[in-house]
Amino acid sequence: MLVPWREAAQDALYGPGGFYLSTRPALHFRTSVHAAADLFADAIGALLERVDAALGRPDPIDLVDVGAGGGELLSSLGVSSELGRRVRLTAVERGPRPSGLVPGVGWASAMPPVTGLLVANEWLDNVPVDVVSRDADGVDRIVLVDPATGAEELGPPVSGAEAAWMARWWPLEAPGDRAEIGAPRDAAWASAVAQVSRGLAVAVDYGHEAGSRPVGGTLTGYRDGRQVPPVPDGSCDLTAHVAIDAVAAASGPGAVVRRQREVLRGLGVSGGLPPRELASTDPAGYLRALSTATRAAELTAPTGLGSFFWLFNPKNAKSVRF
Repeated sequence: MLVPWREAAQDALYGPGGFYLSTRPALHFRTSVHAAADLFADAIGALLERVDAALGRPDPIDLVDVGAGGGELLSSLGVSSELGRRVRLTAVERGPRPSGLVPGVGWASAMPPVTGLLVANEWLDNVPVDVVSRDADGVDRIVLVDPATGAEELGPPVSGAEAAWMARWWPLEAPGDRAEIGAPRDAAWASAVAQVSRGLAVAVDYGHEAGSRPVGGTLTGYRDGRQVPPVPDGSCDLTAHVAIDAVAAASGPGAVVRRQREVLRGLGVSGGLPPRELASTDPAGYLRALSTATRAAELTAPTGLGSFFWLFNPKNAKSVRF
């Protein structure tokens, strides 16, 4: 039976035996956390310090990681001892708590109220969406998929709120053009932001903006570290780039969008190489510095992770620097 992509992906990722309930994401794809867990976590720690100062150092202060995977980010977090005493760490993930997770990290299946910092690193791209394609007559139609094989065919015309979203954010032009209706991501992020009473919500993801939408859409799959055809049978990750400008517009006033390269450099992550003289005076220190610079360069590469979008939503914390 063929069904819309959103329905198929929801079941394949989060249904009984779904991908995110049966495997660890780190086994299948690489995020900024996996590329350089310590450096990325240090940057998040630096941002948390800024939020803490802006809020007047509340006790406790929350750091919530949405779509936490195996809890790698919170396990790698480094903050001052004084802040460490007050911070409440919560990983939000639908899968079970990993057996080796640091004891001080809480585990939840739903977002708690937040006073502090909420981070969603590569979460929105896994919020299922419908896929649309323009037919030969110029009609935008929902794409239906066979969950067992990934075979597709065109279904009913797009209508209602979905058609309005397409008209505003991703109008198609030629037969065969494809798009993903990002309205569920807009709603998911707005709901997450609403959980923050005071502080900052940050979504980090790969995406696109109006004027540079990919004409063929972006839906794809990942398995065992390789990109694979998207088949919604639970055997692979299913992901699509985020229409970040649409998410920002739906998330409330004060939203700011920046690129990861700029943000991380402002939080102290630099890909600059250590001076060569250090190799003769302190060989071990030089190798450590070189390793750090190499990992930092991966996080800030303009054609790779550095091109990721960071969407900031401050809530009753206008003085936070980001």
